[in-house]
Amino acid sequence: MAKANERKHRIAIVGGGPGGYEAALAGAQLGAEVILIERAGVGGAAVLTDVVPSKSLIATASAAQSVRDSGKLGVQAFVPGGDGKPVRPEIAVNLAAVNKRLLAMAGAQSVDMLRSLEDAGVRVVQGEGRLDGPNAVVISTAAGGGGTDFDRIEADTIVVSVGSSPRELDSAKPDGERILTWKQLYDLPSVPEHLVVVGSGVTGAEFANAYRTLGSEVTLVSSRDQVLPGEDRDAAGVIEREFTRLGMQVMSKSRATSVTRTENGVLVELEDGRTIEATHCLMAVGSIPNTAGLGLAEAGVSLTDSGHIRVNKVARTNVPSIYAAGDCTDFFPLASVASMQGRTAIMHALGDFVRPIDLRNVAANVFTYPEIATVGWNENSLAEASDVAKAISHTIPLSVNPRAKMIGFTDGFVKLFAWKASGTVIGGVVVAHRASELIFPLALAVEHRLTVDQVASAFAVYPSMTGAITDAARALHQH
Repeated sequence: MAKANERKHRIAIVGGGPGGYEAALAGAQLGAEVILIERAGVGGAAVLTDVVPSKSLIATASAAQSVRDSGKLGVQAFVPGGDGKPVRPEIAVNLAAVNKRLLAMAGAQSVDMLRSLEDAGVRVVQGEGRLDGPNAVVISTAAGGGGTDFDRIEADTIVVSVGSSPRELDSAKPDGERILTWKQLYDLPSVPEHLVVVGSGVTGAEFANAYRTLGSEVTLVSSRDQVLPGEDRDAAGVIEREFTRLGMQVMSKSRATSVTRTENGVLVELEDGRTIEATHCLMAVGSIPNTAGLGLAEAGVSLTDSGHIRVNKVARTNVPSIYAAGDCTDFFPLASVASMQGRTAIMHALGDFVRPIDLRNVAANVFTYPEIATVGWNENSLAEASDVAKAISHTIPLSVNPRAKMIGFTDGFVKLFAWKASGTVIGGVVVAHRASELIFPLALAVEHRLTVDQVASAFAVYPSMTGAITDAARALHQH
C-alpha cells in the first residue's frame, strides 16, 4: 500500500473515446491521478457521431423492415379505403425526428460517461492535447488547438486515444448538403430521394441497407466483385441477395472517380465512363487517424505510413511511457477493441495482471439486416495460413431452425470452425437477425478454447436461435 505522502502515478489521456474512457476508469480504479483531455465530448466520435447514432438509425430501419415483413407471420395492418375495402398503409419515416432522437441519445450517453468519470475522480478537461515529449501533454482550450496553451501536464504514463475521421477525396469533396460523410448524415431533414453510396465495406453496406429500408432509392457502388469483401463469402452473399430483394442497385466491380454537385443533386462518374445521377451521395471510403499535429513523431513514437500509431498487444508504443488505443492505432478498428486496449494499457503501466490482446478472439458485427457476426478464424484466414486442411467446419442454415421459422427470419446460417485433431472451437460466423447477440457463446468458446463437444453438451433453450450453435457443434463431433 502506498504511503500517505507518496505521489500517485500520474496518467494523462488524450482523447475521450472508448479507449480513453476505459483507460481513465481503469486508472482511477487502480489509484492513479488521472486527467483526460477531450475536445468534443466524452465518448468521442464513437458516441457522438459514429457508433451510437449510426446503430440507432439502423435500429429504426430494422424496426420499419420488421413491420413490412410482419405480413408473412399473419399480422395484417389495414385501414378501410374510400370503397370500404382494406388498404395497406405505407410505413412513414420522419427522418428529422429520427435524427433528433438519436443525436439527443448520443449526447445523453456522453453526459452519462462524463459523470461516471467525475464520480471516479478523473479530472476531465475540454480542449486539445498534444504531446510535449514522452512525459508531458500541453493543453489548449480553443477549437483546433489554436488557442493559448494554459496548462502543461507532466505524466508518468500517456495514453493517446484520438480516433479517426472519414477519409475525404479531392475528386469527391464532401459539402455537408449533397456529398456527405457518415458524420454529416444526421443533418438531413428528410430521407434522400436517391442516395448513391460509394464504398461497399462495413460502413457503406450498413448505411445503404438502412436508407433503402427507410425509403430511399439506393445505388451501391462497389469496386469489388461482392459487397463486404472482408467478410465470410457465404455471409456476404446472403447480404447481397437481401440488398437485391429490397430493390437496391448494387454495381459491382465499379469504381467512382469523381462526385460533383449538379443543380438538383449529384453526378457520380465511374471509371468505365458511366455516370449516375442522384440527389445525394455518401462517401464511405475509409478513415484516417487523427494523429497529425499531436507531437507523436517529436516524442519518438513510431507511426505507420498511413499515420497510425504502432502498438503491441498491451497497447504500448515503442516509447515506454506512451500507450495508444482505438482507431488511431494499427490494431483492429472497433470500439470494443479500443476499450480493451485502454484498460490493458493502464493495467500494464501500473503493473497489474494483464493478458495481451489476441485479435483472433475479437467478436465483430456488421449491422445490416440480417447482421453478420464473426469471431476467430474463418475460411479466408485459414486459407492464408495454409491451415484449411487442419480445420473442420459445419454450417446450419436457419431455414431448418424452428425458432427462425417461428419469427419468420430464415435468411442466414450459423457456421462453426474447429481444429480437426482436437475439436477445439477456433471460429464462427452467424448471419441472423441480432447476430450480434448470438455470437457471444462462440466468443466464449474461442476465448476459453472449448471443444465442440463441450459446446454441444451445454443446454440450449428449445426452440431458440442458439440451438443452431449446439447443432453445429454436435455435427462436428469426432468419433
